Amino acid sequence: MNDTKNKIINWKKVFSYSDSFKNNSPCKWEFIEGFFDKEFYEKLYETFPKDDKTWERVSAWDKNSLRKLWNKDTDGSDPLDIVDPNVSDAWNEFHHYLFSDEFIQNIQKFSSVPVGRLKHFSMKISRKGDYQFPHIHNVGTSTLIFMIYFTKNWKKGDPGGTYITPEEDESKRIFEADNLDNTAIVFQDGPHSGHGVRPLKEGAERHAIQIYLEGWSAETGWSCTPIVRELREI
Repeated sequence: MNDTKNKIINWKKVFSYSDSFKNNSPCKWEFIEGFFDKEFYEKLYETFPKDDKTWERVSAWDKNSLRKLWNKDTDGSDPLDIVDPNVSDAWNEFHHYLFSDEFIQNIQKFSSVPVGRLKHFSMKISRKGDYQFPHIHNVGTSTLIFMIYFTKNWKKGDPGGTYITPEEDESKRIFEADNLDNTAIVFQDGPHSGHGVRPLKEGAERHAIQIYLEGWSAETGWSCTPIVRELREI
């Protein structure tokens, strides 16, 4: 497949990490630098939504941060390919692109994971003390999870970037993102795809989005939660 004519994601750069993603262990994962086309990234960066009434604080024993869902999306619902009037044209263009055949086919090519469509999209703002404990979903191998960052001048070694760990144990992390400027971390779900975020320091503010892609078909639904059709007597 040729590179996209619609310059949103830097597919040439993304594909250059494909072999590394497929060969990494204990799960398939990769940290991608230069994820977006540079000019388009700047549009997204400059118009990352401000903290207002459209955001909610997600606070529980295992996590704490601000979250914004897409217009009319709610927890547990499938994302909708609709315009959100509360964000910029660039953000609407990117969100719409996530539903395109080109995007899904390129991600399949990059990962060799049979994802079918977008399952989750949310924006994140994290500040001092915000965190997420290490956890493992392990709901199915047809799921890819992305954290994509929009934060410049992050101090190398500071906590706040997503880390990868083979267990639900922060001390055993094998990688932690510390360049959060036009970068993305992606991993395939499975029994060793642990991840989390150490508490942010004073003065830090991290902007990011979280995306889940999963296997899907119109007949059976999501690969991790397939539709169960009952046979009825006639």
